[in-house]
Amino acid sequence: MPKRSLLAQQVDALLYEEPHLMSNLANAAALLNDSLADVNWVGFYLYDEAKDELYLGPFQGKVACMHIANGKGVVGTAFAEQKTQIVADVHQFAGHIACDAATNAEIVVPLTVNGHKIGVLDIDSLKFDRFNTTDQAELEEFVAALGKHI
Repeated sequence: MPKRSLLAQQVDALLYEEPHLMSNLANAAALLNDSLADVNWVGFYLYDEAKDELYLGPFQGKVACMHIANGKGVVGTAFAEQKTQIVADVHQFAGHIACDAATNAEIVVPLTVNGHKIGVLDIDSLKFDRFNTTDQAELEEFVAALGKHI
């Protein structure tokens, strides 16, 4: 069995036997915000199937957009495609939704549990080209570990 990342191990330990969705997402956002360098926003957008949009969930950072349409912006694109989006310069992303105009880079990871689309993990940075495929692998593993607790 391959060695798990420290973040995946930490989220497993932090959320051990805790069943509450919002509490778990809040602590997961805080864990990432405290652990990752050069990030200015960490949080979750959760899917509302009835409205076909994502709404703001637990986060760490400045105030944020409260609703994002499925398929719109980096968040909506990651959710619609169910594929992690790494954007080196958000200002070059067609249809980018600027919740914080100071943000320059972003990574968004879909959050799916047992085939059920829950939402996304969204992380922003003031630093251009902040995120890479190593971050992607670690955050996808983190989200998989988190999924066992929601």
